[in-house]
Amino acid sequence: MASKERKKKVTSITKKLILLPDSITTTSAHALPFDLSPPPIDHDLLDTVTTAGAKVSDEGIIETFDNDDEALDASDNGVVVVDLSHFGRIRGFADCQNPGFYSVTSCHFIVEIQFIQLDLDQSVEKIVFSFFTTRPLQILNVFSEGQGCDTVFVTPTARTIDIAHAWVMKNAVTLLVSAVTSRSITEMLNKYIFFADKVEIQDITKQTSLFVLLGPNSDQVMENLNLGDLVGQPYGTHRHFTVNGMPLTIGVGNIISEEGFSLLMSPAAAGSVWKILLSQGAIPMGTNAWERLRVIQGRPAPEKELTKEFNVLEAGLWNSISLNKGCYKGQETISRLITYDGVKQRLWGIHLSAEVEPGSSITVDGSKVGKLTSYAPGRKESEHVGLGYIRRKAALGGDTVIVGDNVTGTLVEVPFLSKQRSPSGSSTSPNS
Repeated sequence: MASKERKKKVTSITKKLILLPDSITTTSAHALPFDLSPPPIDHDLLDTVTTAGAKVSDEGIIETFDNDDEALDASDNGVVVVDLSHFGRIRGFADCQNPGFYSVTSCHFIVEIQFIQLDLDQSVEKIVFSFFTTRPLQILNVFSEGQGCDTVFVTPTARTIDIAHAWVMKNAVTLLVSAVTSRSITEMLNKYIFFADKVEIQDITKQTSLFVLLGPNSDQVMENLNLGDLVGQPYGTHRHFTVNGMPLTIGVGNIISEEGFSLLMSPAAAGSVWKILLSQGAIPMGTNAWERLRVIQGRPAPEKELTKEFNVLEAGLWNSISLNKGCYKGQETISRLITYDGVKQRLWGIHLSAEVEPGSSITVDGSKVGKLTSYAPGRKESEHVGLGYIRRKAALGGDTVIVGDNVTGTLVEVPFLSKQRSPSGSSTSPNS
């Protein structure tokens, strides 16, 4: 019996080697310490994409492959891969001997990450960040390693800082954040660690690489690479693998949607993984096209939709907060906004008749009702899209507004925001 099992295992591994130029193998989450070794000096990935004709900025960001329209089409009808290594990665690690360290009061970083369960039909588990360390939080059995979700960093008055995607690992929580917030969030978290705590907050952005895979054929790519166990799993589910002995974590979801996948790896493995994905038919997408897709999808971004000017409910980030668990930063403000019907505006997608500058006023019948926060060319050269905050009840989906001096806009639902689950009958529901 044992001999048959060994033979079966060898056959499975051989299949992977046939499929992949560089073998990807499964590794136990318990056995995999996160590798924080420095990136290789040769920058293999950038050499690879530059040779292929990519335009790379001085900061090492892949801006375009001169195929933006093709890549946007593939995001709808095929599969694309995007290098988002300039986005931030933060790791909070607690060195606690007790396997139940999540509830140990001395591990204050983990105490500060308050795990909660929302009373939704799907019993979706979420996290929100709290900087209150006055009592231990019994959060075991709420969130297990290998799971993940979105959360949001807010100010004490519930103004938005950034959306973060969290992966819960054995002794750590890894956060995927925006490029512009990684440093400030790391500094903020470090302020809440007590001197005697065996806790580390690390910005691991430069020690890791991040790709996202999106499009309807993403699942097929995973199947082809013998990674089909991730297909159909809940958003945030992640597994650990190795590529040529180097760590690779793959999670369900791709930052702008709950479909597709995110891949976190050592920079030394990035070139190999990139080539593997291209060999499976993935179309490379640069950040210029990614920004267009972000606006089309309606995913808010720091310094645009996520600023101290707008609160988390106005941004529509219902999937990233709790309405009935505490305490966490900004909770009191959120509760008051709901109780007293205090949400005055909401974020909309806007189909525009022409290009217009972000920051332009939005008017209805000559009266200012909001502000444009993002603009991008649409899927075709003749299309223009934007995101903007508009005062509640001033306009509804399908209504026409004027943006700037004379640009016509039509309010539309966008995928990212339409999937945010606000309470039934709430005054802050999309069309109120």
